[in-house]
Amino acid sequence: MRFREKKAKYTARTLGALAACILATLPVPLSAATSEIRVNLFLDGSDFVSGERIRGVIDVANSSPGKVSVGYSNSRDRLFVEVFRAGDMSQLTRTSRRQFVSRFSVDSGEGQKLESFLGDHYDLRETRRYLAKPVLVHDGYRFEGALRAFDVVDGVKIGGAMQMFSNRPGLQREFSLVYWSRNHSEHLFLRSHDTGTSSRTWETRDLGAILRIDAPTISILKTGEVVVLHRLNADQLVRSELWSLPDALEFRMREAIRDPESAGTARVREMYREGGVKPKVNPWWKFW
Repeated sequence: MRFREKKAKYTARTLGALAACILATLPVPLSAATSEIRVNLFLDGSDFVSGERIRGVIDVANSSPGKVSVGYSNSRDRLFVEVFRAGDMSQLTRTSRRQFVSRFSVDSGEGQKLESFLGDHYDLRETRRYLAKPVLVHDGYRFEGALRAFDVVDGVKIGGAMQMFSNRPGLQREFSLVYWSRNHSEHLFLRSHDTGTSSRTWETRDLGAILRIDAPTISILKTGEVVVLHRLNADQLVRSELWSLPDALEFRMREAIRDPESAGTARVREMYREGGVKPKVNPWWKFW
């Protein structure tokens, strides 16, 4: 009996090993073996001032045998970003049904980087921490990227102004100048929202790096032009101009200009370096 039991166990182990070898030699379905798509989200920073569009880049790498296509009339794939509140991980509801990225197609073995603005699809004005995750749906499978954390902050207010509209009684537009650290330097931001007959909040604008040795200024002209002047460095100022009308707020231009107060001193230094100012030489017998 013992010999028969040992022989039966040995036969079972042999058959099991043989079956495993046979299964290993069988072809694996192509979709299960090679279907792999990687999608990642990279943000411009880790914190943003309330009202910014919050720019990010979505990186898609296609290692599947088929083509990834999003946004065309015959496209079956979808690409979007899910946003959650940090802490309770409650998912935000989208405020727009537009595409997160421009339409694209990626063949097998290729990749593509696409620009996306999270603030165009979610209400991200509340100051708190958020988590964002890119998702690509392809052939019924859901491919997810890593969660990216970012903070929305108020910024530190250092100036502001109020605009009244003669042709729109009861409507006021409040502008706030705030600064916050970005890319290892302090940046100036322009926030704006309507009060009175409207409660619309406009896009927050990054006006560039600021040197806070004097306060920035904001001027509102009767024609609707809004001009912000702030210091870039010891010798330069930045002039930002917007067009503000009751139903529109458009950014027009931004330029660096020479500081009038330091321009004369700088020119004198340049002349001495160039040798343009030479001392007067009098004959030895003249003492005047």
